[in-house]
Amino acid sequence: MALRHAVLAALLDGEYSGYQLAKAFDIGVANFWHALPQQLYAELAKLEKDGLVAGRQVVQETRPNKRLFRVTDAGRAELERFAAAPSKPSFIRDDLLVKVQTADRVGTASVIEQLEERASAADAKIELLGALLRQLRGEADEDAFLLHGERIGPYLTCLRGLAFEEEHRDWCRRIAAVLNRRLTIKAER
Repeated sequence: MALRHAVLAALLDGEYSGYQLAKAFDIGVANFWHALPQQLYAELAKLEKDGLVAGRQVVQETRPNKRLFRVTDAGRAELERFAAAPSKPSFIRDDLLVKVQTADRVGTASVIEQLEERASAADAKIELLGALLRQLRGEADEDAFLLHGERIGPYLTCLRGLAFEEEHRDWCRRIAAVLNRRLTIKAER
């Protein structure tokens, strides 16, 4: 998947400025695609050049002018082609896993600390994702929203992000506990 598809997908919900798109990425799209604001601005320019998004200038009296972008028919067609193409398998690439793999050959204290930091970061993200899910479904309960909600794609990807963060938090805590226990046993010898 290219960044262009993630940007096009984010713009399906309406017209966004680059700043608003970056905020939308931070909240929802970051569950499955990471991009820096500079990358988003550069991608918007490419998409506009390719005719996949259309930008318009908005004049503001008390603030600098801004550009708003929306998906064009060509952009929707590109997303249709992308959605129909086979997906590649997912994979994990995480430097913390490399550190954990070395835990029985090098010092573990810093690895334990990093695992605990990751678990705390996951807790914070879990809270944000829970709030986003509640915001997306409004007054509806989850089952009703999933069956009758107008736009469930962002909700479904948020559910995946939530499941990932919960599993990641639980794994980090378990591995930190295992490594701590091994340190205790080693110290008792």
